[in-house]
Amino acid sequence: MAQALRLAERGLYTATPNPRVGCVIVREGSVVGEGWHERAGEPHAEIHALQQAGERARGATAYVTLEPCSHHGRTPPCADALVKAGVARAVVAMQDPNPLVSGAGLKILADAGIQVECGLLEQAASELNIGFVSRMRHGRPWLRLKVAATLDGKTALGNGISQWITGPDARRDAHRWRARSCAMLTGIGTVLADDPSFNVREIETSRQPLKVVVDANLSMPLDAKMLSGAPLLVATGCDEEDRIQALRAAGVEVLVLPAQHGQIDLARLLRELGQRGCNEITVEAGKVLNGALLQAGVVDELVFYLAPMLFGDKARGMFGLPDIEAMDQRQELEIRDLRVVGQDMRIVARLKEKS
Repeated sequence: MAQALRLAERGLYTATPNPRVGCVIVREGSVVGEGWHERAGEPHAEIHALQQAGERARGATAYVTLEPCSHHGRTPPCADALVKAGVARAVVAMQDPNPLVSGAGLKILADAGIQVECGLLEQAASELNIGFVSRMRHGRPWLRLKVAATLDGKTALGNGISQWITGPDARRDAHRWRARSCAMLTGIGTVLADDPSFNVREIETSRQPLKVVVDANLSMPLDAKMLSGAPLLVATGCDEEDRIQALRAAGVEVLVLPAQHGQIDLARLLRELGQRGCNEITVEAGKVLNGALLQAGVVDELVFYLAPMLFGDKARGMFGLPDIEAMDQRQELEIRDLRVVGQDMRIVARLKEKS
C-alpha cells in the first residue's frame, strides 16, 4: 500500500479534479502490475495496473489507495474491471467520499466473491486527497493560505514593498503548492500593488491552476499580467454592465456574488469553486483578504515562510483582523510540519476548532 501511495503522488499536479490514486497488484509475493491516475478522462490507476499484469492478475491481490469506482463517468467502472480480471483479494486504503461511489465499489467486489479489506494506511490516503475529500464531504475546496513574512510577522514594508522577503529556495518550494492547487486566489489589492502573473514557473507541470481574484468593485486593469496564461475568474459584488463586459471582452470570466459593506460572500465563492471541481485552493494575498478569509471561517491550512529578518512595527502584518480583548478569543493553530527551506523556515499549520 505504501508503494501504491507513492504511485498516487505522481498525479499530485495533474489528476485534478479527480482524486490521486495508485494501485499495485501482487501475486505470490511479487508485484505483477502497478499504475496511477494521471489525468481526468484517462484510465484510472486500477486499469493501468491490470493492463500491466494481464493474466497474472487472476487470483492476485490488488492494493488500491481509494475505493474502486462503481459508476460510469468518463471511463468504465474500475470495480467491474477488477472482477473481470479475476482478482481474488482487494485491499483498499479508504472508502470513496464521493456519494456516487461511497461503498458501492466495495460492494461490487464483495458480491463477486472477492475478499475485501478497507482501512490500511487510511490517514495517509486521506491526506493525499485532502481537497477531494473536503469537496465531497463539505461542498467546498480545501483552502490553504500561504504567507511569506519576516520573523516579526511582517509581509511588506510600510510603503508596500515586499519583493523579496524569502529566498529563492522558499519561493521555489511555494510553487509546489501552486502546482498541486486547482486554483490560486488573491485580492485586487495584490494585483494593483504587485501585478503578479500567478503562474507555476519554478517546477515542471503540464497544468496551470485557475486564477481567481476577489475584486469587489471591478478595479481589475485590462493590461494586468493576470489576464495572460491560465483562465482568470474575477469574483465581484459590482453589477455595472460596462465594466463586466469590458473584462469579458478581454477573456475574463466575471462572477457576480452577493456583497455586504463592500465585501463579497467568500463562503459562497468557495462553494461555487467546489461546484466547478476545485479540490485545493492556495491563497497568496495581502492582510485584508487573509483576514477576511479567516473571519469567514473558510481557511483550513496555513503555510508560513519566515525569513530571518525584522521589519519593525510600522511594516504590514499578515492578517487584517479585529482586536481581541481576551485570551479565549484567540485562534489557536496546530503545527503539522516545520522545516528549514534554504535560509528560511517553513511552518505548515491547521486551525484548531475553538472549544
